[in-house]
Amino acid sequence: MKKRTKGVLAAALAAAGVFLLAGLDARLLVRTYTVESGRLTGPVRLAVLTDLHACAYGEGQRELLDAVAEQSPDLVLLCGDIVDDEPRMPEERALDTVEALAAVWPTYYVTGNHEFWTGRVDEVKARLEERGAVVLAGECVTVTAAGQTVQLCGIDDPSVGETRWREQLEAVTAALDGEHCSILMTHRPERTEDYAGRGFELVLAGHAHGGQWRLPGLLNGLFAPDQGLFPTYAGGRYALGDTTLLVSRGLARESTRLPRFYNRPELVVVELRPGLEEFPAKKE
Repeated sequence: MKKRTKGVLAAALAAAGVFLLAGLDARLLVRTYTVESGRLTGPVRLAVLTDLHACAYGEGQRELLDAVAEQSPDLVLLCGDIVDDEPRMPEERALDTVEALAAVWPTYYVTGNHEFWTGRVDEVKARLEERGAVVLAGECVTVTAAGQTVQLCGIDDPSVGETRWREQLEAVTAALDGEHCSILMTHRPERTEDYAGRGFELVLAGHAHGGQWRLPGLLNGLFAPDQGLFPTYAGGRYALGDTTLLVSRGLARESTRLPRFYNRPELVVVELRPGLEEFPAKKE
């Protein structure tokens, strides 16, 4: 009986060890979503990077850059916290990553809270522009990619100030032309009531880091900034009426205070495809 008990205990400990080690897997994951639009006649492929926090992805960031290249995107979209405010996370590594991306693909960027926390947000934006990224802060641009035209809009993180943030949101809403597939780049996923019903077909966000700790099938996230415990918008796909919200679990690894658990860092790929139904016009 004692031998059997010891055997069961050893097996249980081994299983627990395997479970814990598997949960700490920090390899980069590529997660793909498909979104249909009645305003497209052909596919457009987006690579969405959020919450890099200047983390390392191999020498010269090759692990991340090669993963993007393998997806053959038409556009690269950076949804905030690409740099970090902690001195231990080298800003140049993030800037070099953006420069490498922008050298190959049209690359667009919006701020996250950590860019503001540097205390040098305008400088960070300028340095990213110098590296080839297009910075969006309350603007919309019409972009042609893969023979399709999309309207790409971006707003700063709310750290810019609540009044200014809302001004930017109203400005991009007013700028929608109603003719092209429309995408809103933002950092914060939890402000769903502000995004819904404005006429955007797709909203892209990050910030939540996947809730940091997950139990797939049971718990989508334990804690996320600005959402607290058991966040609703930790990561994944959400329907906001006629708008699709995609929340990336982000790329942060060594920058986090706690290790990710069953929550691998992810590169999000969005395959925009023609849909059968026309997207409703924005509400006036």
